[in-house]
Amino acid sequence: MDHDKTGCQAPPEGPILCINNCGFFGSAATMNMCSKCHKDMMLKQEQAKLAASSIGSIVNGSSSSGGNESPAVAAAAAAAAAVDIQTKPLEPKPISVPLFGSGSQGDEAKPKEGPKRCTSCNKRVGLTGFNCRCGNLFCAVHRYSDKHDCPYDYRTAARNAIAKANPTVKAEKLDKI
Repeated sequence: MDHDKTGCQAPPEGPILCINNCGFFGSAATMNMCSKCHKDMMLKQEQAKLAASSIGSIVNGSSSSGGNESPAVAAAAAAAAAVDIQTKPLEPKPISVPLFGSGSQGDEAKPKEGPKRCTSCNKRVGLTGFNCRCGNLFCAVHRYSDKHDCPYDYRTAARNAIAKANPTVKAEKLDKI
């Protein structure tokens, strides 16, 4: 009886299903749709507005008649001017199609990489592998250069690094009085 005096309506007895029959519950705030269907509908409306504005700008830009536009085209052109969409011209990219008789198909297609393995013992290392300066991947046992007979010359690399970090400084020759 209290609701009759104020004019408010009682909420419905059970939950309301989505009007798109997707199986989820809808609400009055989302026009009796579930949140996903409502979001999809809003996205489609925005895309339709953008499409109409781009069509309007194309029609407006290509038409040479000054004032013979329909009100819908004029409104779409005004919406396109408000949106101010910037477009970049597309550059053509060359497409290479391999012939059926060529053997270059194996070269272009990337083979599926297997698990990372130690170069010395072929043990799976995964994320815990150690990259050596020689360019190979090793497990914890073979990570040191003396354990895997590393061909990298550490002595020459260290000499070059020291020479680069410490350039030779020569004092200017002064005339003695």
